[in-house]
Amino acid sequence: MNTIIIGCGKVGQKLAEQLSQEDNQNITVVDTRYDVVQDLINQYDAMGVVGNGASVEVLLEAGVETADILIAVTNSDEVNLLTCLLAKKTGNCQTIARVRKPDYNKELHLFKDDLGLAMVINPELTAANEIARALRFPSAIQIDTFAKGRIEILKFKVADKSVLDNMSVWEINSKLNTDILVCGVERGEEAFIPDGNFVIKKGDFVSIIAAPLNGSAFFKKIGVKTNRVKDTIIVGGGPISYYLADKLIHRGIKVKIIEKKEEVCDKLCQQLPKAIIINADGTDNRVLLEAGIENAESFVALTNIDEENIMLSLFAKSKMNGKLVTKVNRVAYDEIIANMDLGTVVYPKDITAEYIVRFVRAKENSLDSDIETMHLILDGKAEALEFSIKENSPVIGISLEALPIKRNTLIACINRKGKIIIPRGQDEICAGDTVIVVTTMMGLKEISDILD
Repeated sequence: MNTIIIGCGKVGQKLAEQLSQEDNQNITVVDTRYDVVQDLINQYDAMGVVGNGASVEVLLEAGVETADILIAVTNSDEVNLLTCLLAKKTGNCQTIARVRKPDYNKELHLFKDDLGLAMVINPELTAANEIARALRFPSAIQIDTFAKGRIEILKFKVADKSVLDNMSVWEINSKLNTDILVCGVERGEEAFIPDGNFVIKKGDFVSIIAAPLNGSAFFKKIGVKTNRVKDTIIVGGGPISYYLADKLIHRGIKVKIIEKKEEVCDKLCQQLPKAIIINADGTDNRVLLEAGIENAESFVALTNIDEENIMLSLFAKSKMNGKLVTKVNRVAYDEIIANMDLGTVVYPKDITAEYIVRFVRAKENSLDSDIETMHLILDGKAEALEFSIKENSPVIGISLEALPIKRNTLIACINRKGKIIIPRGQDEICAGDTVIVVTTMMGLKEISDILD
């Protein structure tokens, strides 16, 4: 498959990294900066073109006439949309545009078809959706949704004196009378897809899969808070803050936003009349204390500087017992960040890359299954994929215990016309089901890839 990436910023670089790990990918990167293009060519198995992606001449040099997919992720929404339009006129490829401005978000559906866009991705909106989910379920560090919200993978840390400490996986449902499945465990640097004999320890990060009500019931039984937060303090007034505040206000959650630029505050006051907008430097501890951080149920650090967000969350952690959310753009120090206990850490460019890679894989698929949803879990060491099962799939009509499934791969859930099944050995997959698979094997494109 021939893929062109226009724009080699943080998202473009992450896409080049992830797509280079996929099979049968011929990648061409395009950027106006010679050094950035050369760096990506040297790091990954990619071709490179230096130039403006919104130029027909540059697109032709990049091979748009034979491209299957063009992904426009420059820092300009207008350039991305224009590039996709020109790509459709000069080639016959699928096009994906990153569009970030809230001003365009409500109108995009009106001209998406006219521009021939296969997909529009808004990193700030998708990040806001993830943060909103985290605030709905404060005890979960990460929440990934499948089956149109009917099933969730929830990640949490096993606390000291937890009932789960020294409990084997197979004992959980019988002892706690719950209907969940442990689909992943992180212990130190290692990640496991556990079998029934795996013993959970305090300090482990455990990922479970469950329907929302069953997940809530499980957390209550292990003594973990499940109620959504009632209020939040957000530092930073960028697009993520706007999208997030808008969602939270509609859910009845009180929102305070601290932003030091007066013109940004004026705009937020117009867009979010029900939010409290504070024109001040959110990195000033006195401002946070005056805003009521000590009594807040949640705190979200959304400035444009990673170091500020980390320090803000560490300060908030020292002053409150609520939910923490920290936005991080760079992942060079992700191992260090993971040990800081910053609550839910959100990487907007990773979320964007996940959505786009899922689309690319689905386009490559054969006819026996399609990827509906894909999320990276277990700190990026595993993938959870939702496959739509077609009539000719080789996994149909065979009990799960008889399926020759590869190691470190788990069929974690079956969605049968809206009925959620946490599968056991005697269960079978049927045509029309969607199936969630958790695996440490990266790059699965179809359900048959799980078979030995």
